[in-house]
This record gives sequence, C-alpha cells and structure tokens, in this order.
Amino acid sequence: MSGDTIVNKVQQSGLITIDLEDYFHSGEKVVFDIKDYLYEGIILKEKDFREFLKQHNWEHYSGKNVAITCSVDAIIPTWAYMLVTTKLKPYANLIVFGSLKDLHAKIFSDAITKINAADYLQSKVVIKGCGKLEVPVSAYVELTDKLLPVVASIMYGEPCSTVPVYKQLK
Repeated sequence: MSGDTIVNKVQQSGLITIDLEDYFHSGEKVVFDIKDYLYEGIILKEKDFREFLKQHNWEHYSGKNVAITCSVDAIIPTWAYMLVTTKLKPYANLIVFGSLKDLHAKIFSDAITKINAADYLQSKVVIKGCGKLEVPVSAYVELTDKLLPVVASIMYGEPCSTVPVYKQLK
C-alpha cells in the first residue's frame, strides 16, 4: 500500500481549460430606459429630451455596462438612442441597445474577442461548462467557432467529466 501513488490523469492529459468567466467584465449591469423620459408615457419630445440629457448626471454610469432600451410600446426615433449613447460613452464600459440579457451576451462576446486562438494551436481544449455566472449559449458557439481552425480537440464541461465536441481529423 505504501508504494501506491495517486496519479492525476487530468493533469497529465494536457488538457487546457478555458473558463469564460475569467474574461467577463464584472462591472455593474444597468438599464437606461427611455420610457422614463417620455411625455405622458408615450411620446418623446425632442426639446425636453435634449434638456434632460444636458442636465442628467452621466458620471453615475462610470465603469458600468449599460443596456439602452424603451420598455413601453412607443415610437422612439433612432436618434434618441444615439444621443443617449453620446452621453454614456465617456463614462460607461460598454453600451448596447437591448435588454440586460443582450448586454450580458455582448459582454461575453467582447471577452471572446480578447482570446488569442493561436495560443491554443493544436491543443486539447475544455470549455468549462459550470460556474457562478450564467454563460449564454451564444458565447459557447462563438468561442467554438473561433477555436475550430486551430485546436486539436474541443470538449465541454469539466476536465474530469467532458463531452467531446470536436476532434481534428488526422
């Protein structure tokens, strides 16, 4: 019994784990809802809206990830979203049009652009599947697409329990 050693086969396998959470920008996610600035809840009055934009404290969005939306059924001119963007840009980390879900997906998408696929040339990669954050399916698809041209294999899950996704033909 004293000669028995425990061998970590996962460590010896040469697998490289990519945890998308490691690339996620952790800044607060907030919604800027134009509905709050509509006249009688249905109309955007340009003069009033522009005045609000001048007076609003945009520093409140410093370092935050912002989704711009209008959550009521109103006709909002495209330029209104553009104006809000011009005010947020000096402060916000990221700005998207859409919901918090759209923002969450965009944060992951931006994170994936920072991954250098060449770092995984001919590697056996495990894309981690469980964690603290909900990773959108779109992020897994985007990362798989990015890695396919360079990796030897892609698996999903944890190194001790993976699902094979791709294996390079020899």
